[in-house]
Amino acid sequence: MINIPEMKVGIVAVSRDCFPESLSVNRRKALVDAYAAKYDSKDIYECPVCIVESEIHMVQALEDIKKAGCNALCVYLGNFGPEISETLLAKHFDGPKMFVAASEENIATLSSNRGDAYCGMLNASYNLKLRNIKAYIPEYPVGNAEECADMIHDFLPIARAVYALNNLKVISFGPRPLNFLACNAPIKPLYDLGVEIEENSELDLFESFNKHAGDERIPEVVKDMEAELGAGNKKPEVLEKLAQYELTLLDWVEAHKGYRKYVAIAGKCWPAFQTQFGFVPCYVNSRLTGRGIPVSCEVDIYGALSEFIGTVVSQDATTLLDINNTVPAELYNNDIKGKFNYTLNDTFMGFHCGNTSSKKLSFCEMKYQLIMARSLPIEVTNGTLEGDIVPGDITFYRLQSTADTKLRAYIAQGEVLPVATHSFGSIGVFAIPEMGRFYRHVLIEKNFPHHGAVAFGHYGKALYEVFKYLGVPVEDINFNQPKGMLYPTENPFC
Repeated sequence: MINIPEMKVGIVAVSRDCFPESLSVNRRKALVDAYAAKYDSKDIYECPVCIVESEIHMVQALEDIKKAGCNALCVYLGNFGPEISETLLAKHFDGPKMFVAASEENIATLSSNRGDAYCGMLNASYNLKLRNIKAYIPEYPVGNAEECADMIHDFLPIARAVYALNNLKVISFGPRPLNFLACNAPIKPLYDLGVEIEENSELDLFESFNKHAGDERIPEVVKDMEAELGAGNKKPEVLEKLAQYELTLLDWVEAHKGYRKYVAIAGKCWPAFQTQFGFVPCYVNSRLTGRGIPVSCEVDIYGALSEFIGTVVSQDATTLLDINNTVPAELYNNDIKGKFNYTLNDTFMGFHCGNTSSKKLSFCEMKYQLIMARSLPIEVTNGTLEGDIVPGDITFYRLQSTADTKLRAYIAQGEVLPVATHSFGSIGVFAIPEMGRFYRHVLIEKNFPHHGAVAFGHYGKALYEVFKYLGVPVEDINFNQPKGMLYPTENPFC
C-alpha cells in the first residue's frame, strides 16, 4: 500500500517539580520496554533530553522530538505532572497527540513514592480544554507500563488518520451527474479539517487522457492488468484504453498534489464519460484504491474522504458502495435463516458497478456496465470489475457535511456473509445488527446519501475516536444501536 503515512510517536514524560523526577524516568523506561516487547519499537521514540517540569524543558523536549522525526506525540504523566508545561507541549506540537498516565505499581509506592497521575490527568484535561487543544485521551487513560503501551498502539491508527488528513488533497473531476444531488455537500468543512480540494473539469481530464495516447508505459500496465485479472480477463480489447487512463490519473496526481503528501480522487463516470472516453473507469478506480489511493464514483468528495480515512486507519484497501437493495426473502430463507443470527431486515446488498479492489472479491471478471448498456452500446460500457465481495468482518461508515456545513458521521460494524449474491457488479450480502432500525433512524432520518465507505474489518473503535478528534460532535457520530436502545425519533410503541 502507498499513500499512507508512517507514524513515529514521541513519548515525553512529565513531572511536577515537587514530585520525585525518578518516578517519571523509571516509569517512562518501563513503558518503552513494554512497548518494544509487544509491538514494533520503530513506532515510538523515547525523548531522553529531559523530564518536562517547566516551560524551558517543554521547549527542549519539543525540539528533540521534532529532530527525531516524530509526527505524533504521547505526553506521559509519570506522576502528577506540570499542567501548564505539559499542555503547552501539546499546543506547540504540530501533529496528533495523546495523554496517558501511570498507575501506582504496588503497596510499597504508597508510603513515599506515590505518583498521583490519576489526579494529574484531571488537571491536564482541564488545561487542554482551556487552551482549545485537541488531544486523544483513551477510554481509561491510566495504567501500568503494559496497559499504557497498548493505549499508544491503539492511538496509531487514530494518529495516522489525523496526520494524513492534515496533509491530504482531494482531487475531483467534473460536477456531479444530473439527477445525482445526493452526494452533494459543501466543501467548507474540509478546509476546516485541513484538507485541500482541487476541482477540475472532466474536459481537463479528457485532454490529459488524449495526450497519453501511445504512452510507452501502456504495454507494461496492460501486462499487469492481465496478470491481475487472470481468467477473469473477459474484455481484453479495452485494457489498452484503461491502462492509458490509469497512467493519466497517476501522472495527474504527481503533477497536482503540490505540497500535499497524500491524495484521494473523486472521479466521474457518467453520463458522457463512456461515450467520450469509450469505456467506464471502474476497474482503474479499483486498482488505484487497492494501492491506497481511493477513487470514489460520481464525484463523491466526502465518499473519497471517507474511503481515505478507512484506508489509513486499516492500512488496507477500502471500497465505496451503494446501500443498494434488499435481500429477497427467498434468498434469506434459503441461505441465511437458521445459519446466521440475523433477521431479514438486518441484511441488505452493498453494490457498485465495479470499483472494488480485486483483493476484496471472492472472484472477479472484467465485464460491461449492465445498467448503462440498457441505453448505450455495450462496447462503450466495458470496464467494470465484477464479483462477490469476500466474506468477513466489515465496518460501514461515512463522514459527511450537512447543507449548513456541520460534520456528522455514522459507523456500523457487521459482516459480509458467505452467501452468493446471484447479481452483477461488485456486490455482497451484508449483515449489520439492527440494520432496519439504523437504516430508518440514522441513514434516512439524518439525511445521509446512499454511498457508504466499507473497511474490511472491525474498525469502529478507531473511527469513532478519529471523528471525535476531528471535532464531530459525539451526538452526531451515529451507530447501529442495539435492541432496547431507542433512537430519539423511534416510536417506542412499535
